[in-house]
Amino acid sequence: MATAHLIIASQVYCRDAKGQYLFDLICHHLNLLEKDYFGIRYVDPDKQRHWLEFTKSIVKQMKAQPPFTLCLRVKFYPPDPAALKEEITRYLVFLQIKRDLYHGRLLCKTSDAAMLAAYILQAEIGDYDPGKHPEGYSSKFQFFPKQSEKLERRIAEIHKTELIGQTPETSERNFLQKAQMLETYGVDPHPCKDVSGNPAFLAFTPFGFVVLQGNKRVHFLKWNEVTKLKFEGKTFHIYANQKEIILTYFAPTPEACKHLWKCGVENQAFYKLEKSSQVRTVSSSNLFFKGSRFRYSGRVAKEVMEQSAKIKREPPEIHRAGLVPSRSCPSITHGPRLSSVPRTRRRAVHISIMEGLESLRDSAHSTPVRSVSHGESFIPRSRSQATDEAIISDEAYSPSDSVLPTPVADHSMELSVSRQINGAPCSIEEEKESEAGTPLQEERGDFGAEGKSGQEGSDSALSEVEQVNKFVLSVLRLLLVTIGLLFVLLLLLIILTESDLDIAFLSDIRQTPEFEQFHFEYFCPLRRWFACKLRWVGGLLINN
Repeated sequence: MATAHLIIASQVYCRDAKGQYLFDLICHHLNLLEKDYFGIRYVDPDKQRHWLEFTKSIVKQMKAQPPFTLCLRVKFYPPDPAALKEEITRYLVFLQIKRDLYHGRLLCKTSDAAMLAAYILQAEIGDYDPGKHPEGYSSKFQFFPKQSEKLERRIAEIHKTELIGQTPETSERNFLQKAQMLETYGVDPHPCKDVSGNPAFLAFTPFGFVVLQGNKRVHFLKWNEVTKLKFEGKTFHIYANQKEIILTYFAPTPEACKHLWKCGVENQAFYKLEKSSQVRTVSSSNLFFKGSRFRYSGRVAKEVMEQSAKIKREPPEIHRAGLVPSRSCPSITHGPRLSSVPRTRRRAVHISIMEGLESLRDSAHSTPVRSVSHGESFIPRSRSQATDEAIISDEAYSPSDSVLPTPVADHSMELSVSRQINGAPCSIEEEKESEAGTPLQEERGDFGAEGKSGQEGSDSALSEVEQVNKFVLSVLRLLLVTIGLLFVLLLLLIILTESDLDIAFLSDIRQTPEFEQFHFEYFCPLRRWFACKLRWVGGLLINN
């Protein structure tokens, strides 16, 4: 999970074990019943994110060699997270949103940012104690991609004066209520480009489809307005208003575009439909382009809430750790490694899938420090007052390096050094478990105009080559389809002429010398051969 909770190393005896088995194993270990909001995410060797499909074999979905690293994440954000039935579910969603805040996915104005961070502080360390919390103690926690001293002082002031007496559960619930009102709540950003080549982030939220560009939310479509999602290669289309294409975007790779499409299909089914029986298999293909067929296999939001209301059990105990040293949220003191922290407080779910189920062990996961700044101030905009051009931040929306959650060598080295300076131990295993991603903006900014122009030229050349390849593939597919249709028609004609149908044109064909030659020299011997084989197979079955 993001700042999530647990690490499981398990070995599965059956190599054909499906994703559902692993997911149920994790939820049982966490004592989690409201599990439909969660999923298991992994990254392939090409640094492309995927959600583990529960109906398919785990091993067949992995392109890498074992052991495999997978992370428990919130897949479908609850429309009202504070209203979740059980505290354990709210706690896990709290950890995910806390991570979103840290990675710059969740933007807000300064006052809201200070309040959210103060709630985190209260949940983490409890009431302010002058003996334990020296001056500047809030600066030891990393709540945002970059935070100013003024913001840190405001966080400490709120924590000292306004939150005294709040339990961790109350602080987490208040945090969820505050976060749920933000425009970027539930955003899992997918980097794309629009038709003009400008960068944008596409996302699916509990309330609809959004496009974030610069410091604005430039598009928002409610789920009942979206009629179809489609992709062809790198091109992603959003249909609405009686199947008119109103939005077109381009993903970095065909794999990223397919992942974007699958996420959209699943989110639309989860939030839009009334019953899971209404879920249908959707296709993103036509006659000439290779497409995909996909079907959401879980319950929908309305069914999940109805099922949650029926839960009647003693609330499971939640073991919260006070001070957790990590790159995501550094501790006030340099404490021990996370192996001593209770298992429900761990940062992610790491699953090593090999040949047998032998052990469950606790380990640690932490998130990389992001150096890209979103600035100190954030502009508010409530959901009820928002428009398609809602301003979400003074700075351009650029959510974290975790968009592509795969360790990067240079970043890992920098991270290792920073952790050693801070006194927190760092291991290779922890580095592999961390989720890093795209290059830093400062590094990208070092390139001069020549580099940019050269890159633009290479991009245009690549786009021309891709267009030629696309045309050639289209022609080849057309040729193959034509040959296939002709072959099917030929078989159909042979079957009809050899049948007893008394039709004039078939009778004329049967009386031709060519048909008689084909009938006696090819068809009759082939029919006798098939009859002989069928009798032989039938004899074997009877004898056995």
